Amino acid sequence: MLSRLRTVFTIPELRQKVVITLVLLAVYRMGFSIPLPFIDQATFAEQFKKMTDQQGMGQMLQAVALLSASSLGNASIFGLGIMPYISASIIFQLLGQVYPPLEALQKEGESGRKKINEFTRYATVVICLGQSFFWIRMLTGGGMGQGLILEEYSGFFYTFVATITMTAGTLLLMWIGEQIDEYGIGNGISLLIMAGILAQMPSAGMELIGPAFRYGVGLGTAAGIDKLLPLGVIFVAVVLGVIAITQATRRIPIQSAKHVRGRRVLGGQKQSLPLRVNQAGVMPIIFASSLLMFPMFIFSYLSKSFPESSMLSLADSTFGGGRGLIYNLVYVGLIFFFCYFWTSITFNPKDMAENLKDYGSFVPGYRPGTHTEKYLDQVMTRITYVGAGFLALIAIIPTLVARGMDISFMVASFYGGTGLLIVVSVALDLVQKIDSHLVMRNKPGMLESEDV
Repeated sequence: MLSRLRTVFTIPELRQKVVITLVLLAVYRMGFSIPLPFIDQATFAEQFKKMTDQQGMGQMLQAVALLSASSLGNASIFGLGIMPYISASIIFQLLGQVYPPLEALQKEGESGRKKINEFTRYATVVICLGQSFFWIRMLTGGGMGQGLILEEYSGFFYTFVATITMTAGTLLLMWIGEQIDEYGIGNGISLLIMAGILAQMPSAGMELIGPAFRYGVGLGTAAGIDKLLPLGVIFVAVVLGVIAITQATRRIPIQSAKHVRGRRVLGGQKQSLPLRVNQAGVMPIIFASSLLMFPMFIFSYLSKSFPESSMLSLADSTFGGGRGLIYNLVYVGLIFFFCYFWTSITFNPKDMAENLKDYGSFVPGYRPGTHTEKYLDQVMTRITYVGAGFLALIAIIPTLVARGMDISFMVASFYGGTGLLIVVSVALDLVQKIDSHLVMRNKPGMLESEDV
């Protein structure tokens, strides 16, 4: 493996791409060390720690930090992370399925994609301005009673400057992601999110093994071998499972029709059409997690406004903390729903059947056209059920590990959930792109065996 890593840096073009990517990721991480100058950072850190100590609120804030590639524990210029850009991208991707003008732009190829990217950037600016303004107003005590802005900077002018600063920070992250796409290697936005997740691993690791330096690793201690060994086995098993389901495909046999051109008989070849088991990727977990934040906020507000209501208190305890049985059942149900919803958007069996028909190919045993469409739809429905079940299992593993092993949710989040799926998916995509450069130069790939 070390020899193949050295091979990567012996290719000038690939070395340049890797170096540019690492430098831009370093700039991204440095931005979290630049705090907003108007905020009382000490008081903010204290208030944030109190919120994270609440089980439900702490889990929600950590989930937001994972998805947005941000660090909510310090009010920095990158406080919003990259989530506004991701939100805008998702909005336009969904609108492209129901709004005919956007759908027409998507079919125009590269020119249409550039136009949609331009609209996405404009939408990102609008979302950033709204989110950053309300974030600053919340810190100044706008209905929340925080009062974290220093008194000499509490005017509207400084609120405006802070809003522009946070918006500029997110736009800089968006620009860094686009530069990685163009001049670096890998998907820029995904790499930013992965870097934000991996940056939390040292603190999570110290939280897990820190007690071992004080109490030892004996049986029954806070970081005993009876706890660390099962956690290590669970982590390896979950990673292997995520890799397997991410790479898993259902291959549909395809037969191309024979046709005669002059004296030559062309076609008649057997191929396969790969359908991904996890067609929706990580999007169902993101949508389900985001949607469950609304009842968490609503029931928390209502239970405090009407403390005498036992129903509201029960709803608050169900969705606002603890993540009990009802919460997890609703979570799993939403994941299954969004898996089928997202697959129906990204996979169109009718278009695929028409394309096969136009290219003179067919699925053996099924007539081209409607019969092939029904078959592809039936296969995708079945494998989506398997993919959704796996996503649901991965999503609730952190809760099960946190409760069963008596560890914090921050540590348990590295044993499943959105964070682990993103890290594994992005890492596999990065290795595949590096392999493509190596194979083009007749070099062995990173994942090839030694005898290849």
